[in-house]
Amino acid sequence: MADVLIRRVRANDAEGMARLMGDPDTLGHLLQLPYPSVEAWRTRLAEWDQPGRSDLLLVAEADGALVGNAGLNPVGQALRRRHAMGLGIAVASDWRRRGVGSQLLAALLDTADRWLGCLRIELTVYTDNAAAIALYRKFGFEVEGTHRAFALRDGRYVDALAMARLHPNPPRIGA
Repeated sequence: MADVLIRRVRANDAEGMARLMGDPDTLGHLLQLPYPSVEAWRTRLAEWDQPGRSDLLLVAEADGALVGNAGLNPVGQALRRRHAMGLGIAVASDWRRRGVGSQLLAALLDTADRWLGCLRIELTVYTDNAAAIALYRKFGFEVEGTHRAFALRDGRYVDALAMARLHPNPPRIGA
């Protein structure tokens, strides 16, 4: 298991986020666009740091550098979907298969289960990303379907799986 610090993202993490999310080896696994700017990330992180936001973004830090992130975001504005959140995760290519993704997901899901009242967490993952699919299954996510021609990646349309995890022990009133 890699020796990383898991913490909430800070406004001054913009440069690290732009570097991580713009890495060509990471970009192909995400829906992000190439060439992210530090300024755009600075603005985005400043917005996320406002009171009352319902997003949660955690980062993995090693030796002062960001090596991964994982976040939960509301799936929309509909009142009847407030029990659900979408999950996104990215791990730097040279930190994959070292437990960083597991540490990020464990922290994120613990927060979702014990503090956010989140019943359903959903995500999409490209069908050829076997390592990510295995990680999600390890944490209780199940495949719910396939999105054909889901996204354009490097000049080709690729499929993605819809996966979700329901809270394993939903909160109840009282003891």
